[in-house]
Amino acid sequence: MMSESTLAQLATSIDRREWVERVLTGTQRIDRIRRVRERTILTFLFLAALISIGTTIGIIYTLGIETVRFFQRVSIVDFLTDTQWTPLFTEKHFGIWPLLTATILVSVIAMLIALPIGLLSAIGLAEYAPDRVARVLKPVLEVLAGVPTVVYGYFALLFVTPVLKRFIPQLEVFNALSAGLVMGIMIVPLVASLSEDAMRAVPQSLREGAYALGATKLEVVWRVVVPSSLSGIVAAFILAVSRAVGETMIVAIAMGQVPRLTLNPLVAMETMTAYIVQVSLGDTPHGTLEYQTIFAVGTTLFVITMALNLLSYRFLKRFREVYE
Repeated sequence: MMSESTLAQLATSIDRREWVERVLTGTQRIDRIRRVRERTILTFLFLAALISIGTTIGIIYTLGIETVRFFQRVSIVDFLTDTQWTPLFTEKHFGIWPLLTATILVSVIAMLIALPIGLLSAIGLAEYAPDRVARVLKPVLEVLAGVPTVVYGYFALLFVTPVLKRFIPQLEVFNALSAGLVMGIMIVPLVASLSEDAMRAVPQSLREGAYALGATKLEVVWRVVVPSSLSGIVAAFILAVSRAVGETMIVAIAMGQVPRLTLNPLVAMETMTAYIVQVSLGDTPHGTLEYQTIFAVGTTLFVITMALNLLSYRFLKRFREVYE
């Protein structure tokens, strides 16, 4: 016969073993639930990536099919060399240069406004403004990015153009100058916000080292902070250029719809996006040559923006600074 103490020890050991088994079983169950959750999250993330890739493939497919059909009827040599764009006229010409020139011209005007003002704004917010002031000014600056582009278009047409006409009498009602100026104002928050984020990512130790060597505030900004954040600033610039090239409503409202090969910003012109809007809102039948022109123009625009994005990626990959 076992003694009571022996029985108590045996019961205790059995209880302990059951307790350990329950703990292990619970831990395994928790690990299994955690693994299921992680797999579910990874699946959703993978599906999100596939949606992005699938959307890009769908866009390329849609543009490519109609563009191929367009070039089966129009010579690509004429498309790239002809200096007239009149696909909606009786005498049809399909030279992309009038639209391409207008797009480049208005984008250059916008960049001449947005890049210096945006960079200087970023420097002021990141390096000179007190934190309390910066926290107020940055949201106020970014309010401009939330204004609908239609409003910017009518602002350019009904306010900026009449003001400019007082100083430039030969300025036409629809012109590239006012559209480019207003587009530049619209892009300023984009350049300023991204450039400021890049500057704030520069370690404080670099600034302190420059001050220790006797550098002034201005020298620290232009010789330390700006070069160290150059990759982010250039990425902001290229993104801003892509935004300007793809802008639609401002140029459609304030710049006119006259496909004219000229570098004179005082006259009406037509960009690639404005032409797409013009044809898309018209009565152009599906499948006609006029209908296919919007896909040829869209493909050209897509190639330009893709080239800008690839340029930005290569620049970032080559010149990006990594701090620890």
